[in-house]
Amino acid sequence: MAWIFSNPLHSLATDDQNESAKKLWEGESLGGITEDNNRLPQPVVGLLILTIVTAFLITFPLWGQRPTAAIYEEYVALMKDPKVQGMKDKEAMQYIVDTVKAKGSKWAALQERHPLEMDDLRLIAPQIEELQRKNAHMDEYTVVGDKVVIANFEGNWRNKATGDRERKQPWWDTGYTIDVFYVLYFCISVIVVVKRLPPYTYKPKHHH
Repeated sequence: MAWIFSNPLHSLATDDQNESAKKLWEGESLGGITEDNNRLPQPVVGLLILTIVTAFLITFPLWGQRPTAAIYEEYVALMKDPKVQGMKDKEAMQYIVDTVKAKGSKWAALQERHPLEMDDLRLIAPQIEELQRKNAHMDEYTVVGDKVVIANFEGNWRNKATGDRERKQPWWDTGYTIDVFYVLYFCISVIVVVKRLPPYTYKPKHHH
């Protein structure tokens, strides 16, 4: 079974293999079912590529990070500022955001990506303060709605003896590696199967 790689997008089979496939294609009745040899429309190929690329971009671990308790610690601290107490919710929240931004927070990018309203801040503030009292690793706690919960990740060992692991979302994870591998495997497999058939320029006559 020879393989030809000189023009892989045209055919991966030799001329005699293609001729043999054509004879089989014409000779088999397939129970009365006929099968043509048309190429896949280019817009469909483009749509498939766009779908795959978009899915990978949207699910990229680094871009899909959830907000952590750490990025709102500065917000919670400013809630007790006397200036905030006399403001309406919208004004107070804007004052807090502007003040933290002016000080140059290291979480500025994530704070901008995950904005919240004063009502949301009031709900998570007591939970964040409780974690601060426990000296918890704030960047390992995820804000999900009105709850602050331990992140659902297991990273490097912090203390193997006590079973304590880092709970930070990685910029790349094993699941994403598996996803990339299987999508590539699927696409390559489909291309190989199709290109081992006669080129799309061959049109079966279906004599039988």
